[in-house]
Amino acid sequence: MKNLTLSIFLLASLSGFAQNPAPAGPQARAVALTGATIHVGNGQVIPNGTIVFDKGIITAVGNGDTPINGAERIDVAGKHVYPGLISPAATVGLQEFESVRATLDYQETGSFNPNVRALIAYNTDSEIIPTIRNNGLLMTQAMPDGGFISGSSSIMNTDGWNWEDAVLKADDGLWLSWPTYFARSFDYETFTVSLKKNEQRQDAINAMIATFSDARAYADLKNPAPKNLKFEAMKGLFDGSKCLYIRANYGKDIIEAIKFAKQVGVRKPVIVGAEDAGRVIDFLKENSVPVILGPMHRLPNLQDEDVYLPYKLPGMLQKAGVLVSLSYNGEWWRTRNLPFQAGTAAGFSGIDKEEALKMITSNTAKIMGIDNVVGTLEKGKYATLVVSKGDLLDMRTNVIERAYIQGRHINLDDKHKRLFHMYREKYGQPDLGK
Repeated sequence: MKNLTLSIFLLASLSGFAQNPAPAGPQARAVALTGATIHVGNGQVIPNGTIVFDKGIITAVGNGDTPINGAERIDVAGKHVYPGLISPAATVGLQEFESVRATLDYQETGSFNPNVRALIAYNTDSEIIPTIRNNGLLMTQAMPDGGFISGSSSIMNTDGWNWEDAVLKADDGLWLSWPTYFARSFDYETFTVSLKKNEQRQDAINAMIATFSDARAYADLKNPAPKNLKFEAMKGLFDGSKCLYIRANYGKDIIEAIKFAKQVGVRKPVIVGAEDAGRVIDFLKENSVPVILGPMHRLPNLQDEDVYLPYKLPGMLQKAGVLVSLSYNGEWWRTRNLPFQAGTAAGFSGIDKEEALKMITSNTAKIMGIDNVVGTLEKGKYATLVVSKGDLLDMRTNVIERAYIQGRHINLDDKHKRLFHMYREKYGQPDLGK
């Protein structure tokens, strides 16, 4: 993607040079958090637990009798420890001001861009990143958009001097926008949405089949010459080293997208958005296709549907055995509220909060292929975790007091906090936050 020099200059001119805290340094000594309720992320809860980590790696997790072996003891009695939350399908770090084009770096021109990498456009100086950390989001999937193949996403830690420091997993998958059966149009005079059949749909699908067939044939070549950079980027789709994230919402589109992926030899398709997934649960389960749901805090698509259907959908999928994750699907300004989507799922779909927690921790890690290092609080995994005053999924008690990314103690200052303190002082109110 394009160089960010102009973007950073404009950010500086609009809001002053970045006042974000400096990234944390490496973990200097072993740390033991004691006395907290530990939510492992796999459904297990350890009351009065202890978690020990050294050099960025968890070395012990257990009850109060767990030995800490000379580690720095930090008493967090009465608090809750959670795995760092993961935000999939996000453009945090790729855009800053919606009205300033130079700060939007999630999309390239053209419709076929598999060689584009969101990784190198990720802006660690974004003032949005610290605000999502303060709700427990310590990892985000930088996702490209636009065209029918947008490019490759990467999994990023929400702390680092630059994208090289922040990257957790580079180029984890390619993004494809499935041609919709219905095209939506919005009438600004009546503020109504209308649907009509997409007449160009089949032509677009035929073009995709031809493109993926060519890419698969290229992947079978031992030493292709000359190299095709676009097809090189697609090789991982056919050997299972990359996911194919397919944006699809309607039931018919979901079914056809999965059949397409199987037909062209894609090993790991993932459906993103999936507003109509409740109608095709059996098909998703039969084909072992995971789902990353889009925003839940919305109305249902059809007037005769249960008004709470978007809230119930995650639980419906989870109970049926579909691997499900939650996202805001590119709505970067709402990403910080992701834990509250999981709380809503627990409240309306008959699953407990530990099952809902999986949808923003271990389930997401499994889908992205990073569950060997993050997603749960287990020995041998990265010490990427948060300490909350209360329930992380409840906005009333989600108060992050400590955060660690690979053992590094993160400064939780952000622009929201600075503005809060500034205006309380301006209007002569006692600043309880200092």
